[in-house]
Amino acid sequence: MAGEVLLERDAGIATVVLSNPERMNALTLPMWLQVGEQMRALSADTSLRCVVLKGAGGNAFAAGADISEFATVRANAAQAKIYGEQIASSMRAVAECLHPTIALIAGACVGGGLELASQCDLRICNASARFGVPIKNLGLVVAYDEMAGLINLVGRATALEILLEGRILNAQEAYEKGLVNRVVADQDIVNEGLAMAQRIAAGAPLVARWHKKFARRLTSATPLSDAEYAESYACFDTQDFRLGVAAFLEKKKPSFVGR
Repeated sequence: MAGEVLLERDAGIATVVLSNPERMNALTLPMWLQVGEQMRALSADTSLRCVVLKGAGGNAFAAGADISEFATVRANAAQAKIYGEQIASSMRAVAECLHPTIALIAGACVGGGLELASQCDLRICNASARFGVPIKNLGLVVAYDEMAGLINLVGRATALEILLEGRILNAQEAYEKGLVNRVVADQDIVNEGLAMAQRIAAGAPLVARWHKKFARRLTSATPLSDAEYAESYACFDTQDFRLGVAAFLEKKKPSFVGR
């Protein structure tokens, strides 16, 4: 099978690797489905602290969807709707992951690759990274589910600029537009991405999960319920809170247990 999604584990950090090197890690439909399967399984694993998504090799995160399979999986509107629902399910699995997620971007992050990266909580890229969604040149639109992550990330005006112009952005412009949180030198991307994941993994995991939940909830204009408001103080009843305060007073590094 052309392309696959690999999984690497190192203590509390899991790395999901998009691997289709002959096509710059372009995402086939089976790869999209594997992303969803992997992310749902990782979300259910409470021993994890952070999940990193990256492309195999150093030339691309993902150069969009694999156009070579369009004749069989997106040949008409009916097929495209099924395809869209499948990839939307995988993107939701990334967006709704229990654990903090990082897109580690080296090289091309285009089309579906950018849509996938936009679902992560954080994005770090190297100076050689390139971004864009030039599918206007294929006569295709970004469906609602695919566009939502981009608009949530950079806003309506910038999302439309990216889609209507179809221009490829360099790393600095991507940073200025809010597509990425950080740009690092090409040779530092792996180490800096790992350091970011390690800093997250060193924190209290329940706190990270609550922060993700609260940030997502605050995108809704619906007023908070009394129960939701009370949950923002639940951390004071956790073992990790007691461990963290004790470690601080003793000038030690805390070892959180997720309880």
